[in-house]
Amino acid sequence: MNVPAFLASALLAGSTVLTGCDRSSPAPTTPAGASGTPAAADVEANCAAQGWASQNGGTTGGGTATPTVVTTYAQLKTALTTATVKVVQVNGVITIPAGGRISLQDQAGKTLFGTAGARLVSTDQTQAGSGILYVKRCSNLVIRNLIFDGAGAYDVDGQDNCTIDACTNVWVDHCEFRDGVDGNLDVKNTSNYITVSWTKFAYLKAPRPDGPGGSDDHRFSNLIGSSDDATADRGKLNITFARCWWAPGCVARMPRVRFGKVHVVNSFFNSTSSSSGVQAGFEANLLVQNNVFEGVNRPIDLMANNSTAVQVTGNVFTSTSGNTAGNGKTAFAPPYSLSVLSASSVKAAVTASNGAGATVGGNTCVSSGI
Repeated sequence: MNVPAFLASALLAGSTVLTGCDRSSPAPTTPAGASGTPAAADVEANCAAQGWASQNGGTTGGGTATPTVVTTYAQLKTALTTATVKVVQVNGVITIPAGGRISLQDQAGKTLFGTAGARLVSTDQTQAGSGILYVKRCSNLVIRNLIFDGAGAYDVDGQDNCTIDACTNVWVDHCEFRDGVDGNLDVKNTSNYITVSWTKFAYLKAPRPDGPGGSDDHRFSNLIGSSDDATADRGKLNITFARCWWAPGCVARMPRVRFGKVHVVNSFFNSTSSSSGVQAGFEANLLVQNNVFEGVNRPIDLMANNSTAVQVTGNVFTSTSGNTAGNGKTAFAPPYSLSVLSASSVKAAVTASNGAGATVGGNTCVSSGI
């Protein structure tokens, strides 16, 4: 395992499974408007995030609070916008109506998760009508085991499948984000202490050309920081992407970073459609460690060469073209400990049946260790 010296003492030996989980099965709350017998509540998990989301007091979401089970858009919106609801369980497929993007604001200590096959779907490609979830000024939030299924890339300055705005301590685990109109999952505006683990990003639909924004192929997955002028982001946007999968269809922003200290570790990139993989933007401080890039064009994009540091270590590059090197500067030393896989083990782990994506079946952290 090729690991920087400053990380060697921090690595945890043995299992990649998160320990200390206290799982129980509390009775579900019947969602408003539901009829008949309420759907069964899924297994609950009381465990804490690793990576950057472990800092600043940690991230546990709604813990073992009784879940509110939702099966319709109206139930989902009510549960997410009601601060006293701490755990929201999505069963089945819920379609977000045009212009119905849900805004989750000013809440603390909440979990949103899906049971096996749960999916949130948007089919609107207009600027105002697109998007699934907008999270603003929230803290201690967990989003787990959900598929966010967008309408397809179209450059209309539309909405992301999910946007995290001015939030602290967010853990996105075992989700799949695909076919966002603008992006799949973007993080901006002083958001901080965020971990994205075991999550898959993909574009399955062909991009719609001739958008007014000028890009005929806006399959740009993850934007971290919205502008070089957003100087309030300095010292923020500290994010871990661990054991994630940037899958076929992704063209760029895997992720594109401004300002933040971002750790991209043990992740798999295999989109042959790519024009850029990890993109180092203004004042980005990037540690790109023990990942696998397969068939990717320009795996490491130094862009305008105005990053703080881009350190690329222990990665495997197979059938790639373009830059694979950092900028010669040493990145930040993560203040947390992870169990870091050797790059030779990454592809099998990430693409396994319980690997990246909505693969764990509910609100459980059994396979969520990093």
